Amino acid sequence: MKEIEKIIQKYHQIDWTKEQVALGTVVKVEGSSYRRIGARMFVSSNGQWVGGISGGCLEGDALKRAQIAIMKKENSIVVYDTTEDDPHQIGVGLGCNGRIEVLFTPIENTSNNQIAFLKNIIDQRQPTVLLQVLNIKNGQSSLRGHFYTKKTLTVLSEAIGVHLDIINDKIRTVRHKRKSKVFTLKNDSNEIYEVLFEVIQPKIKLVCIGDNYDVNAFMSITKALGWEIHVAGKQRKLNKTIYSVASQTYSIEAAKNISLDDYTAIVLMSHDYKTDFTLLKEYIKKDVPYIGLLGPKKRMQKMQDELIKSGTNIDLHQLPNLFSPVGLDIGAENPEEIALSIASEIIAVFRNRNGSFLKNRQGSIHERN
Repeated sequence: MKEIEKIIQKYHQIDWTKEQVALGTVVKVEGSSYRRIGARMFVSSNGQWVGGISGGCLEGDALKRAQIAIMKKENSIVVYDTTEDDPHQIGVGLGCNGRIEVLFTPIENTSNNQIAFLKNIIDQRQPTVLLQVLNIKNGQSSLRGHFYTKKTLTVLSEAIGVHLDIINDKIRTVRHKRKSKVFTLKNDSNEIYEVLFEVIQPKIKLVCIGDNYDVNAFMSITKALGWEIHVAGKQRKLNKTIYSVASQTYSIEAAKNISLDDYTAIVLMSHDYKTDFTLLKEYIKKDVPYIGLLGPKKRMQKMQDELIKSGTNIDLHQLPNLFSPVGLDIGAENPEEIALSIASEIIAVFRNRNGSFLKNRQGSIHERN
């Protein structure tokens, strides 16, 4: 999501009297690749660009391809195949060893172009499934590169001659798996359309409870990650750094009323036992994927003992969304390392990974489509 925000920011800086632009999007990946489906690169006719489609090995050629799309005013799909040991192939020797397809689309200066479309969905708190027609056999090539969502599925269905129920079934599949995928759709006229069903997830919403100096380190890392940051603490202790990066700040008393959803991570790091315990009792009633509690195991055990004494039948140790001590075990010592540990654990939870060493992972780094 952060990459899309950077592209939108650059888009609004374009001087349309002097420049033209194009968008490169990774639409298919086979084998190993530094970037996955949905990676984007925004290119201006003057050679400036933001975003990326690889780790740096393809951007030079992609820049030229995007400028060709601008000049011809037509989109195209370019295949970068680095699976073979060909010394003349772009990307060989730089660790790609995969095959990716990139769609290059010229962007017109209109109110409903692709960038404007992306701008309309970046602040949504539910996943968006974005459909794009890619490779076409015997069908309408003019459909390639257009965006379709839930509101315009009927338009797509009629354009490609594929029943709406079939399209909706594919949408349910990718929404359930939270993973983008290319499907091949065939209509009764033997026209074949490859359609990308791209799942765009909302940005992580971080609710941080705390106002001590270690919060500053945590805010710096999560801002760099592009998260939506909400901080609750004593207003007199929150400094300029917090106010500059937070979407909103709250008093401790108002923290329990912060809106939460399926993409919210809560971190309790107030260093005050009563504050953390009071809010923890509120948050464990909510259906959120991640609650982190700063402090040693004995601190949570004390909370558990108090719950039992009060007659509350909740076993904190059995809550799958409660992480205490918070963070991955990287031997973190200073505030910056602790912040990195916590942020890494949150990402691991949201990506359904265990946070272990990649060298010990069986199979590929990224799951196959």
